[in-house]
Amino acid sequence: MVADLIVNQFVYLEEGAPFYAQVREIRGRTAVLRVLRDYLHAKNSVWGVTARNREQSFALNLLCDPECDFVSLIGQAGTGKTLLALAAGLAQTFEAKRFSEIIFTRATVPVGEDIGFLPGTEEEKMAPWMGALEDNLEVLNRSDEAGGEWGRAATNDLIRTRIRIKSMSFMRGRTFINKFLIIDEAQNLTPKQMKTLVTRAGMGTKVVCLGNIAQIDTPYLTEGSSGLTFVVDRFKGWPHAGHVTMQRGERSRLADYAAEAL
Repeated sequence: MVADLIVNQFVYLEEGAPFYAQVREIRGRTAVLRVLRDYLHAKNSVWGVTARNREQSFALNLLCDPECDFVSLIGQAGTGKTLLALAAGLAQTFEAKRFSEIIFTRATVPVGEDIGFLPGTEEEKMAPWMGALEDNLEVLNRSDEAGGEWGRAATNDLIRTRIRIKSMSFMRGRTFINKFLIIDEAQNLTPKQMKTLVTRAGMGTKVVCLGNIAQIDTPYLTEGSSGLTFVVDRFKGWPHAGHVTMQRGERSRLADYAAEAL
């Protein structure tokens, strides 16, 4: 069994008392395991978010692990990839103060014109593709019921001061230090584009790639040639990287059925 394991792989036993762990080291025929934090329990919620299934708990363990520099989450729409990444980023920016801010970017496919021809600032140019970010920020802000409308408005304004929306067109040559970098729709990137983005990470920066391999919009890319598939494969077994394939949709029964049937 140990021969089939790799570093940072998750193992679990759900018969009797549930046991969830992560492979930290492999020594010959022995594997060193670390017992995971149970994010399914409300007392361990992250920015008000509690995991709804096993894979979400695995994802939060990676997202909140200071020793894990690169995280990839793959799954169909509604599995909670963006919500979990944002919740973990906010908690570690505002509460743990591990990061100075969150950088959010995504592949802008399809695009009729290059983003440089669109009017406005960099964030205004990116606005048409930032619906997922806005929707998830609304969900996270709504979870703070104690503060009332005024409290939520103040929290929302504070959150937005620490989130930067960046275009991939302007990433080359940049170095991000102590940032929580989220790359959304990463399945639409080529391996070369993925390398360009991940190598922007400076000291103290965590990179999180989100995507759905079954939903590639770039015409010449396939599941096998996508930059997301490429980076997951190349980082497999590196002790500072982790990957979770999200299995269950949690958005709604309609979204779950549509993802399977259409």
